[in-house]
Amino acid sequence: MIEERIVDVLKTVYDPEIPVDIWNLGMIYRVDVDDDGNVEIDMTFTAPSCPAADFILEDVRTKVESVEGVKSATVNLVFEPAWDQSMMSEEARVELGFE
Repeated sequence: MIEERIVDVLKTVYDPEIPVDIWNLGMIYRVDVDDDGNVEIDMTFTAPSCPAADFILEDVRTKVESVEGVKSATVNLVFEPAWDQSMMSEEARVELGFE
């Protein structure tokens, strides 16, 4: 499925300051794919002042648009709900020493 391929590429996007990908950090809130292959993603950052924000947003858009079947990708930056550590996967919490 196209959604699975999108998740796979999202797992290759990292915040340069954190050794865990943005998917496992819980920074992706929504991935919508319409019938024409247009993708809309809602994502957040661990902090609103993330210095790598522009780089990460562009990385997400470029990688998602490279997925077979995707025509375009729109990445919306949202801060509601606010990100917190509970959104991380168990794997991410272990990796970062929270468990």
